[in-house]
Amino acid sequence: MIFVGTDIVPINRIEKLIKEKGTHFLNHVFTKLEQNICDGKNSPSIHYSGKFAAKEAVKKALLSAKSFPHIPVKSIVIQNDTDGTPVVQIVKDEIIYKQLIVSISHAGEYATATAILELE
Repeated sequence: MIFVGTDIVPINRIEKLIKEKGTHFLNHVFTKLEQNICDGKNSPSIHYSGKFAAKEAVKKALLSAKSFPHIPVKSIVIQNDTDGTPVVQIVKDEIIYKQLIVSISHAGEYATATAILELE
């Protein structure tokens, strides 16, 4: 079976959270690897927003499958392949799937992501 999750995030919402909550917010939601990736970009808040949307999209795909327990956002890691393509890693042993793909886009004031989950 295939499940889809999607999310859209206003970039200024993530900018505001970073300004107000700082490292507390970043460390609660993002791994150090994700923070290093985003902080290495020209506009970190755009990339944080995209990764946040991707994490939420993955969560929604997992929840729609109704086979997985609640998963903390930080357990969903969004890395980048050598060509910049987002790659998902889930740091929870009980989550087994055949394929999990995520696509991230930034346009104007928003970042959006779609996740496609295929179960065994």
